[in-house]
Amino acid sequence: MRSKRKDEHVEYALKQDKFVSDFNRVHLVHQALPSYDLEDVSLKSHYLNHDFALPIYINAMTGGSDKTLEINKKLAKMAQKHQLAMAVGSQHVALDDPKYEASFRVVRDVYPEGFLISNVNANATVEEAQRAIAMIDANALQIHINPAQELSMDEGDRHFKHWAQHIKAIVESVSVPVLIKEVGNGLSFETVEKLISLGVEHVDVSGRGGTNFIWIENARSQFKRYDYLENWGLSTIEALLDNQEHMKSIEIIASGGIKTPLDVIKALVLGAKAVGISGFFLKAVMDDNLIVIDHFIEDLRKLMILVDVQKISDLSTVRYTISR
Repeated sequence: MRSKRKDEHVEYALKQDKFVSDFNRVHLVHQALPSYDLEDVSLKSHYLNHDFALPIYINAMTGGSDKTLEINKKLAKMAQKHQLAMAVGSQHVALDDPKYEASFRVVRDVYPEGFLISNVNANATVEEAQRAIAMIDANALQIHINPAQELSMDEGDRHFKHWAQHIKAIVESVSVPVLIKEVGNGLSFETVEKLISLGVEHVDVSGRGGTNFIWIENARSQFKRYDYLENWGLSTIEALLDNQEHMKSIEIIASGGIKTPLDVIKALVLGAKAVGISGFFLKAVMDDNLIVIDHFIEDLRKLMILVDVQKISDLSTVRYTISR
């Protein structure tokens, strides 16, 4: 059942094109007299306690079936080419049935030197989290929290009050950085405050605007009853703005609706330390159109020139306005 669901999630994610993020509400101030040449610009970044060449990474998508094994293989090859960090999709299907481990392990096989991120949900025990990390020899662990998706899924979870206890236990027990991630409905100020109290040091706000799991689960459902919740949650921009006060006490990563290099720069200007991207990378490998990745990275550098900064850390000085 879970393996079939994995394939359905990819199928429906590729069909989504009607959801609009609100990155167009953020306007960066153009600087017409740059201080740098393009070759002077550095995209070096630091997040999850590690130094990276780029501030973007492949966010959690898939794994758990024969079809998704091939997708993960392609994503890993792309990640290796550009030295990107990569997160796998939820590993619970493989934790329950070892025959699906290969669909996740393939990422490490293809990209042995890569920075890889395991993925479990907040129902996971410490032992399951450790097994997920070992499965791909992960450098970090992502725990996704997704109450809106679960509640709109016919077969979804209905028990949540133990999640905080599980997160705290995992953070205290594993030896890699732990990143708590929403799946597209955003992390509010209050949620991040709770996570800080649990000892969490890294979060991905993962706001509305990208892959919409309420829409996906509603499309999968026999009842089709959740059309009215399609726009539920905080957008990525709203979540970043909502958490400005927390940015000195916790590392905040952004994902959700990141479609262009300009979206990436805007998220970094608003305080994100890195940006996770899913749909763009998935479409690139499915269409076998990898040149778009080179163009994406080149355009990040060009945009740095247009806001007159040389380093990623300087983006915090960029002025911006937000329209309604």
